[in-house]
Amino acid sequence: MIKRKLQNVLVTGGAGFIGANFIHYLARKKFKGNLVNLDALTYAGDLNNLEGIKEQMNYSFVKGDIRDLELLDDIFKKEEIDTVVHFAAESHVDNSISGPKIFVETNIIGTFELLTAARKNWEIKTREYKEGVLFHHISTDEVYGSLGEFGYFSEETPYDPSSPYSASKASSDHLVTAFYRTYNLPITISNCSNNYGPYQNREKLIPLMITNALQGKKLPVYGDGKNIRDWLYVEDHCDAIWTILTSSLIGKKYNVGGNNEWENISIVKYICQVLAELTHKPIDDYLNLINYVTDRLGHDRRYAIDASLIQKELEWFPKETFETGIQKTAQFYIKV
Repeated sequence: MIKRKLQNVLVTGGAGFIGANFIHYLARKKFKGNLVNLDALTYAGDLNNLEGIKEQMNYSFVKGDIRDLELLDDIFKKEEIDTVVHFAAESHVDNSISGPKIFVETNIIGTFELLTAARKNWEIKTREYKEGVLFHHISTDEVYGSLGEFGYFSEETPYDPSSPYSASKASSDHLVTAFYRTYNLPITISNCSNNYGPYQNREKLIPLMITNALQGKKLPVYGDGKNIRDWLYVEDHCDAIWTILTSSLIGKKYNVGGNNEWENISIVKYICQVLAELTHKPIDDYLNLINYVTDRLGHDRRYAIDASLIQKELEWFPKETFETGIQKTAQFYIKV
């Protein structure tokens, strides 16, 4: 197994949910390299997610847009970037249905500009690059579309996106792959299942249910609530990304999942149970807040990840069960 050493890392979207957790993960690992966080600080980014990071590692923040090629070029040159970890994306499916244009601009055009900057600054001569450089692209299982009652998404599953969000992420995946095949740019890709954990925007299912329940607000559940997702605790995802960055061969693509399939309604009811235990209130105080609402357009029925490739090749496995992860997540939102 190869071991790659990271020195000057550019994290895009590092003030967002998964990006901030990844930076905290590196701090806990006592990462000795230099880390630059580039974030546009849209509604999904919050520098409060990174409180105390400057005291723990060689960290700097740049407010900016991944569509700004001149800014990207300046960062690559000044910071001598050798590794890109590309989280930055518009990711809320409902928002992509009501306003798809920004998803095309950020997820597709932004990724293209970032790839262009990496190629420009890393290429020594045609199709040859500086030693040790890597562009890692974080994507989603939603690019594969919807599963039936059985089966799993593998790395070979054909893309079949259902929403403007998943279509824009599928497009960005294809761009990353094309830069590898056409220009030989050193890349890796990971497609993850639904993440949950600390610092997640409260518009997402799990933090929405926890915070609404704590405030006595309705718990909106789409349709019949039987849509199924595979859930991955965010720190496990960060660990998988680190494993890929340091150990994967160039050009590899890995699915990252938590082996935790749950119906949405079962998740909501379990959150009610956990909150009842943590707050010492009757569970019915929370269950009675459940409110079924009209299903959203293009709502995929089931996602499920086959993560056997990363387990076999890189020996990565999730550490958290859904039960332990939800406990940690609920405690985080109770404290904040």
